[in-house]
Amino acid sequence: MEQADRRGIRTDWQGGAIFRPVRTGNAFEETVQRLLEAIKLGIFEHGDRLPPERELAARLNISRETLREAIRSLQQAGCVESRRGRYGGTFVTYRQPPPDLGELRRAVRHMGAELEDALTYRMVLETGAAEQAARRMLTDHQVDHLRSRLADLEQATPAGYRQLDSRFHLAIAELTGSHSLAAGVAEIRMRLNDLLNAIPILDRNIENASEQHRAMAEAILAGDIDRARRATEEHLEATAALLRGFLG
Repeated sequence: MEQADRRGIRTDWQGGAIFRPVRTGNAFEETVQRLLEAIKLGIFEHGDRLPPERELAARLNISRETLREAIRSLQQAGCVESRRGRYGGTFVTYRQPPPDLGELRRAVRHMGAELEDALTYRMVLETGAAEQAARRMLTDHQVDHLRSRLADLEQATPAGYRQLDSRFHLAIAELTGSHSLAAGVAEIRMRLNDLLNAIPILDRNIENASEQHRAMAEAILAGDIDRARRATEEHLEATAALLRGFLG
């Protein structure tokens, strides 16, 4: 379902939840954070070429020099690389680490009591987002985008599943038309990212999640507010239960 122009640049990217104008005095640091979020949450995947500097700089409302400095930092961290030539540009080299229960437990110890806070916050944000998305009159483009994100997720390989899962949930948040709500969903996803990525990919869990994702999308597209909320609650409760189960 991905789309790219003849230069290999993704043309279907949205990213409104992340690529909103930088508003703090720490433009460089926040730009690095935004780019890392876009990469780790799968808005741009391994091998994708980032959009042109002028486009990213305009979306983030920063100078092109600040953007270049942020990209250089990501190059040093091994997350992107620059290539010269006609089809050159900045390409994502970051790969999602494989599931690791040891890492899961370390991340949980680091979060401490914040884990239950984060899970509650996610439940409130994402059920609200699904409900609001179901209330809206969606454009054909928005409908196609959500269906495309669902189709990508249903066809995902185990290695790419978590990032495509993030993109599906972010797509729902962006349908609300609220940049603040979409940004909140992106932020809580990043808080839980290490934990979710460390959960082993189980066939039965993926089958159940696929049914839940489809129920969420169908309810939103049908404008069924109550069903959209219930389907989202069921999905998030199942994810939280799986997380707690592996911790136990």
